[in-house]
Amino acid sequence: MASSVPALPLNSGTSIPQLGFGVFLVEPKDTQRVVEEAIEVGFRHIDTATGYNNEREVGAAMRASGVPREEIFLTTKLRNDHHRARDVEGAFQRSLDALDAGYIDLYLIHWPMPKVDAYVDTWRTFETFTRDGRAKSIGVSNFLVPHLERLLAETDTVPSVNQVELHPIFQQRELRAFQDRHGILTESWGPLGQGKYDLFGKAPIKDAAAAHSVTPAQVVLRWHVQTGNIVIPKSSSRERMTENFDVFGFELTPEEMAAIDGLDENRRVGGDPMDVNEG
Repeated sequence: MASSVPALPLNSGTSIPQLGFGVFLVEPKDTQRVVEEAIEVGFRHIDTATGYNNEREVGAAMRASGVPREEIFLTTKLRNDHHRARDVEGAFQRSLDALDAGYIDLYLIHWPMPKVDAYVDTWRTFETFTRDGRAKSIGVSNFLVPHLERLLAETDTVPSVNQVELHPIFQQRELRAFQDRHGILTESWGPLGQGKYDLFGKAPIKDAAAAHSVTPAQVVLRWHVQTGNIVIPKSSSRERMTENFDVFGFELTPEEMAAIDGLDENRRVGGDPMDVNEG
């Protein structure tokens, strides 16, 4: 089942499943069950973070699943307070211990926190994790073009991924173009708009769903896939997980893609990376 998900090449020489499963706001008491169900459905890319407080349960689910470790792509992220305190090595090791998965496939700086101005030094420490094999790839999250430009100018490693807010009314075109030029893959968090606006009521999405006999959510996830984004929907419902995974049996037409592209308002519904400087 998992073989239906394309794997995109990373600049580190490894690859990442284009469709993943996120556990943001999944309570620790529910996480092992939810992740085990996601793996049963077919997901082989699990995205967590130290700040989600469920790394230990994610690792337990991976081990309980019976799926070989090398078949699951695991992402976690450095929490902001460890970034601020320059406790990067310690934080990374604590994540490794909590996950108990041997290594991390992708380790991300969760937010740049520009007023703290630690992300360049943090990135230099990240580079040591790939050199010693504890992380297969390293990347960033919520970085803007100026933050990426500094990393490219002042360090030796191009991020493999930038995980950012991205959905039909906030398509991040300038950022995506910059990343395409530099071999950085774009990963979408909040790919369905986090329920903060009537995404599924928009005509291009409703019309495409009717035309293909799928749900509006499946249309939007398929739009991400055809755009070239990595996408990580989340759900605690097995029925919804199954729906979210089933986006490879149809293809949006060029006209449908263009109509959804036309919904872009360049409008965030989540935090602005210039303003997130705590935590």
